[in-house]
Amino acid sequence: MQNVLNGIPLWWYLVVSSALFCIGLYGTLARKNAIALLMGVELMLNAANINLLAFWRYLAPDTAGGLAFAAFVLVVAAAEAAVGLALVISVYRTTRSIDPETLDQMKL
Repeated sequence: MQNVLNGIPLWWYLVVSSALFCIGLYGTLARKNAIALLMGVELMLNAANINLLAFWRYLAPDTAGGLAFAAFVLVVAAAEAAVGLALVISVYRTTRSIDPETLDQMKL
């Protein structure tokens, strides 16, 4: 097993990924804006992607499993962004607000 890849140890990737995940979690939990909420979720998905690729590259670089998981996460992130933005636009057209706390009814 290789401890260093191109001079960068694995724990650096994990620190960057955990910092990115914490920023995304804060953005998801503390914001009152639907767009910021979606951006926080995107940051958390990118942090998970960094972890997937780092562990793949350090543990099994001769297989394509890590790349397949990373591509799947990117597809899920793109679908989440498209559906999320469509919902935000629809809610804004109806209520003239993108505050998720004002949405207390399913049918507007």
